[in-house]
Amino acid sequence: MPNPSPRVLIVSHGHPSFSLGGAEIAAYNLHKGLNRIGNVESRFLARVGHPVARHSRTALMSLRQTEGEFLYHADEYDHFLISNRNTEEIERDFLRVLKDLRPDVVHFHHFIGLGLEMIYAVRRALPDCVIVITFHEFLSICSHHGQMVKTGGTKLCHRASPSDCNACFPEISPARFLRREHFIRGLLDVADFFVSPSQFLVDRYVDWGLDRSRFIVIENGLDIAETAPPRTLPQRGGRRSRFGYFGQITQFKGVDVLLDAVTCIPDSVWGDDAQLMIFGGNLERQPEAFQEKIRNLVERAGSRVRFYGSYQNSEMPRLMRSIDWTIIPSIWWENSPIVIQESFHHGRPMICSNIGGMAEKIVDGVNGLHFRVGSSQDLVDRMTEALTSPKLWNDLRAGIGQPITYEECAQLHLDLYQELAAKKATSPSTVALTA
Repeated sequence: MPNPSPRVLIVSHGHPSFSLGGAEIAAYNLHKGLNRIGNVESRFLARVGHPVARHSRTALMSLRQTEGEFLYHADEYDHFLISNRNTEEIERDFLRVLKDLRPDVVHFHHFIGLGLEMIYAVRRALPDCVIVITFHEFLSICSHHGQMVKTGGTKLCHRASPSDCNACFPEISPARFLRREHFIRGLLDVADFFVSPSQFLVDRYVDWGLDRSRFIVIENGLDIAETAPPRTLPQRGGRRSRFGYFGQITQFKGVDVLLDAVTCIPDSVWGDDAQLMIFGGNLERQPEAFQEKIRNLVERAGSRVRFYGSYQNSEMPRLMRSIDWTIIPSIWWENSPIVIQESFHHGRPMICSNIGGMAEKIVDGVNGLHFRVGSSQDLVDRMTEALTSPKLWNDLRAGIGQPITYEECAQLHLDLYQELAAKKATSPSTVALTA
């Protein structure tokens, strides 16, 4: 890279101070890791919106963030097109950041809420800048929250097309979906390279039409210093019988599948020592029918289930001390849930749905167990196996590899930036931009 100490701007759709989603944490960990490994200077720009109030006419804010961190207030967002209607503020305020920082690399860890126009603005302002995009789900492909699940149920979508998308959203014509696809793909093509934490996600985007040669798989890095030891068992007759769920309680996370499974395990298998511990919130934001379903399942499960509410990621080492197994029952594909890395860091085998990035990272019979997605009965069988096979937990724990740290992740990204910059210096971009 021409600059011996390259300047990197990480752009995220949220700051961990306001939103603790996996993508926000991954972006922030990369920012911290780059600054920690040396010979590189990273800055962090994150979108905020309602209910955070703007300071003044400018979209730029600070709210006393750490030095080198900026907030960008954006509320005029078109979810269908992933577009920012307020291009005037992009041209004025975002370009001010670019001109002040003059980054060698701009890495978008997400553009939801910000708009794809941000990518175009970088290319226009800094033609020689390396632009990298990390994908965290299928939002560019799928208008249904980027989860590729058919509307009106839980049927998985295997491939998007204008006609298939129209079947999910009859009020939106196939022609409009085609225009959406062309608009999004055209702006993505302005970037130099794409990063994905899973091969599964790469394959989906390649199937959609992006160039495989412009992708690399780099797992998100963890920033965890402490490791939770295995839960202490009673001296006689102790089992690895504590199951933990970590995450939001939404229609796509499969918590209803998990609760149904817990109610169906025979008393003779469950015993008095088994427990399902649920760490998560946001049930109150879900449709009323789903809330009622969860309430009925919890009533059926009785004392087998305990709810502990939402949590901070800094609490994970302490929370992991109380469980033996982590369960991810998601009914959508998932990409790289941070709880997989966290569980593996703490040596907890996992039980997961057999699809997407979950099945890629959790290897059945090696470091965890798979069950058929959406099948509470198949999950009953896997949980029964966990409760009745004394050696299984130790065998699966021995198969767990240590996730990469945020410093290691940052070094992999820096290597990528330098490689892309070298190629760019000898082969200028052929992307044509018009005013």
